[in-house]
Amino acid sequence: MRLKPLVPETDDRAQINQIIFDELCLGEFSERSRQYYLQVIERLAAQGAQGVIFGCTEIGLLVPEAQSALSVFDTAAIHAADAVEFMLS
Repeated sequence: MRLKPLVPETDDRAQINQIIFDELCLGEFSERSRQYYLQVIERLAAQGAQGVIFGCTEIGLLVPEAQSALSVFDTAAIHAADAVEFMLS
């Protein structure tokens, strides 16, 4: 099976970055931003995406996996799980 990465549209990417740097990095998590992210995820799902990578560690704090229309790969959770596994081995 071959993976085909999909990325949000240019305007969505700009808004995503604005939310990350102007809100999430400052510890601000608004419902407006949560809904925006969920809409972007839904648009990607409509294009055929089967999963979404939360490449910024704060995104998982804004958008709970249970609210996503797609499978979530939360890099913060992945790194934490691997760190625990490493420390326990």
